[in-house]
Amino acid sequence: MPAISVHPEGWKPAKGYANGMAAEGRQLFVGGQIGWTAEQVFEARDFIGQMSQALRNILEVVQTAGGKAEDITRLTWYVTDKEEYLAHQAEVGKAYRAVMGYHFPAMTMVVVSALVEDEAKVEIEATAVLPS
Repeated sequence: MPAISVHPEGWKPAKGYANGMAAEGRQLFVGGQIGWTAEQVFEARDFIGQMSQALRNILEVVQTAGGKAEDITRLTWYVTDKEEYLAHQAEVGKAYRAVMGYHFPAMTMVVVSALVEDEAKVEIEATAVLPS
């Protein structure tokens, strides 16, 4: 059974995320990924570049476990600059779709004062449910 979006009747549409996801299979918990490469090098200094790399990192972990983007059921984002995120909403959506396609799992975003890696602007953790 593929993961399916759960949306209560009468609620306004969720934009860019799901209110809930239902799935059956093996659970995969992906630790927080930041915008550096596999060699732990920041190639991007901007939010969009780091966000894209963090999502690619998540997708690589999911694929290594035998899954695909559509198996991701939850993303939790930690961002250091709310204003930078809000100022680039259209770019965020475009960059997200370039990596994840039109799959929008349940999401939470938290603004934090800093991340452990000083250069990091975003950290994203994921939960995926892989086919049994």
